[in-house]
Amino acid sequence: MNIHIGSDHAGLEFKNRIADHLTKQGHNVTDHGPHSFDPLDDYPVFCIPTAEAVAADSTSLGIVLGGSGNGEQIVANKVKGIRAALVWSHDTAILAREHNNANVIAIGGRMHTEEFALELVDLFIRTPFPGDQRHSRRIGLISKYENEGKI
Repeated sequence: MNIHIGSDHAGLEFKNRIADHLTKQGHNVTDHGPHSFDPLDDYPVFCIPTAEAVAADSTSLGIVLGGSGNGEQIVANKVKGIRAALVWSHDTAILAREHNNANVIAIGGRMHTEEFALELVDLFIRTPFPGDQRHSRRIGLISKYENEGKI
């Protein structure tokens, strides 16, 4: 699977570990940066290209990371076609896919252990969207609003 990943300085180490983990599993990982530590970097610079790459390839998924994951989720959701979910538990990782067909997840690098963050990533990636009618209808309403400005 093609997976795009980006972060800020607070998520840099986690990003690198997650990218290595996914590459070892056979995924094609594109790292949108940062590639070195800069405590004054700005997460939109890295998370917007991550989300844009996912939006351009409907078969890919994305991961954005920061200290809390909140800002990264917000900025990813500004990209048309992105449904980014802040993931902090096993249930939220699974439900992001099953109920929302999320194509990007945000994780707080300062909120979890490395082992737990990898579990969240793995759950998100391997959980399919079952396409239940009620969830598809709701996602359609989100898309309609995104495209037309009305529900």
